[in-house]
Amino acid sequence: MITLYGTSPMFGLPEASPYVMKTEIHLIMAGLPYRKVAAGPQQGPKGKIPFIDDDGTVLGDSTFIRAHIERTRGVDLDAGLTDLERAQAWAIERMMEDHLGWASGCFRWLDEANFEKGPAHFMDDVPEPARAAAIAELYDRVKTNMTNQGMARHSPAEIAWLGARSLAALSAILGDNEFLFGDRPTGADATAYSILAGVLTPFFDMPLRTAAEAMPNLVTYAARMEALFYPGFSQALAA
Repeated sequence: MITLYGTSPMFGLPEASPYVMKTEIHLIMAGLPYRKVAAGPQQGPKGKIPFIDDDGTVLGDSTFIRAHIERTRGVDLDAGLTDLERAQAWAIERMMEDHLGWASGCFRWLDEANFEKGPAHFMDDVPEPARAAAIAELYDRVKTNMTNQGMARHSPAEIAWLGARSLAALSAILGDNEFLFGDRPTGADATAYSILAGVLTPFFDMPLRTAAEAMPNLVTYAARMEALFYPGFSQALAA
């Protein structure tokens, strides 16, 4: 059986990490039994989560995990899509993960109020005498990563503008469809929903949530995905 290592429900979301959520949905889509264990990024083979242990094969990064389960289990999460749609799915995933995900992350991690009520609690298990230093180290490490990536070099207003463009693009692509490519979800929906859920959660105060809430098809899409893949989870997203 596959063991999925990741986070746990936090921030009004089924998973604190959108990438763990993405992998969990891929496992559900593939119909594969799995168990979930909380773990820290430092425990993974690439220094991040999620990672899996598939009967002794340890693999990190959600995109490579998906490729592994499709290859080893003979499943295709994009079954029925044309070559053009598969290319579009890849482009959507990259926009969500490599652009909107970083924009959302900046507001979650680098906004002082959001950080203090959110990611700082990842250090709750650190003994009190060392906790403040651990929280500061976590903040500095993430800020450095986001600065190196480039998104954190922009002002908050610029980040909000960039993120809103990706949200508008996703809204236009989705249109009146139930899911990105029709009436059933495919692999890209797991990615899109996971990042979008992190934007829409009322737990964090960010301009991207205001932008997303102004696009009704994104709000209903996120609610539809949540009901399908996390039916037992109480309402996490904006009404």
